[in-house]
Amino acid sequence: MMQLAIATGVTALATGLFLAPLSAQLDDQAMRRALAIAQTTAAEPRLDDALETSRPSPHGPVQNEAERIRAATGAEYVVIMDKRGVRWSHTDPDEIGRHVSTDPSAALSGREVMQIDEGTLGRSARGKVPLRDEHGKVVGAVSVGIAYESVRERLLSTVPQLLAYAGGALAVGALAAYLVSRRLQRRTHDLAFSDISALLAEREAMLHGIREGFLALDGQGRIRLMNDEAQRLLDLRAEDTGRPLEAALPPGRTTDVLAGRVSGADLLAVSGHRVLVANRMPTDDGGAVVTLRDRTELERLGRELDGTRGLIDALRAQDHEHANRLHTLLGLLELGLHEEAVEFVTRVVGVHRATAEQVTERIHDPLLAALLVGKATVATERGVSLRIASGTRLPDRLIDPHSLVTVLGNLVDNALDATAGAPDAQVEVEVRAEGRTAVVRVADNGPGVPEERRDEIFTEGWTTKEPPAHGQRGIGLALVRRLAERYGGGAVVDERPGGGAVFTVTVPDALSEELPGAAGGPGGAHCAEDATEAGR
Repeated sequence: MMQLAIATGVTALATGLFLAPLSAQLDDQAMRRALAIAQTTAAEPRLDDALETSRPSPHGPVQNEAERIRAATGAEYVVIMDKRGVRWSHTDPDEIGRHVSTDPSAALSGREVMQIDEGTLGRSARGKVPLRDEHGKVVGAVSVGIAYESVRERLLSTVPQLLAYAGGALAVGALAAYLVSRRLQRRTHDLAFSDISALLAEREAMLHGIREGFLALDGQGRIRLMNDEAQRLLDLRAEDTGRPLEAALPPGRTTDVLAGRVSGADLLAVSGHRVLVANRMPTDDGGAVVTLRDRTELERLGRELDGTRGLIDALRAQDHEHANRLHTLLGLLELGLHEEAVEFVTRVVGVHRATAEQVTERIHDPLLAALLVGKATVATERGVSLRIASGTRLPDRLIDPHSLVTVLGNLVDNALDATAGAPDAQVEVEVRAEGRTAVVRVADNGPGVPEERRDEIFTEGWTTKEPPAHGQRGIGLALVRRLAERYGGGAVVDERPGGGAVFTVTVPDALSEELPGAAGGPGGAHCAEDATEAGR
């Protein structure tokens, strides 16, 4: 109804705006026609002579000529007057010889006039021109009138046709309004405007209230809508709404998952230090809706569970080995071989102490030293030889040791998984400081990484292992690269001479400025002792 009212109003307005200038145009045409007839009459030869040589009469030559012109042109009247303003011709013979009813001074002064005016014959469109003799002297004037009723009749005659066009336009507008209304109802599921407004308010409250990330993309891959949680998880800003996804996010697996270039359900992605689970649902317009869940805490707990299980297996193996050693020691003592028993105990204890001392002498950070001592024990139980490279030197000046623990732990775990069960399995670890840059290098003699897949292994979800019970794998190396890139560094993998793989990670600005005398001070020794105790 609103659209129909608008169409009716527009049609009425257009009709009125057309009729207003049309009326003025018809008036102007009538006045110009009257003026043209008056000019033609004034140009008639011998009319000036008849005006000067005869008298005003109903049957005189001036009246006869004027009536002939009036009949030929269809004018309402043709009045010829002398210089005094006395009529020499008129449609009513009784008016001949009388003074004209309107002011003739303008025409008698030599000017041409056209106007809408009232006279003895009513309202008319008039044209007045001076009547000149052969010498150009004004001897009278000619006044011609076009009945205004004819002008109004012409205007009224156009109204039905105009209304017919207006009615057709209104019918088309009404049909278009009906079709638009039906389409709008179908698209809005017959919801009223108030219902749509309420739904929009509820949707905004719901989107910004849920604790899952929500991202809507249009058919061109632009961000159409996102809630607060999606901004937090993806490090986006409100200004990114409307931008292409590739422009708002850095290239990588996360962008590929959100853009739909990676298919599947519950896809893992890494954004900064967060582990996300993404699900993408396409929409009818070619876009998509993506939901994001933060699985960082769950993934960390799952990895800790994996580590705990590995530690339990190592402890179980150690318990078995410890029982064997106690049985051996008991047998030596029962046989009275006391010196051999002492030598056996010294040798067993010395192996563990030597490993701890070797680590703490070269790595002064207690967290990294304790990590390597623990990994050395796990490597021994898994039949892998873990060696510390001769170039390992790391002072106790790490700004964020936890990040380096994550990097080193993931690299060593991957190396142990790659070499476990192989004959003569070896893993070599090197951690060194180059100025303020920390360099971590882990080499193994496992199967290695094909050259065409060396970039692929750092993407989320890529793995050669069976998924654990708590979820998916393929996060460790992706986190390693993300942590390195966050500091402006990087992670690469190369082929190890003799076979295997070498992972190298550089972390710029990982160490604080070195204080004079701090490298060999008591603090370093104290940390080394702490690390030794942790290793034990």
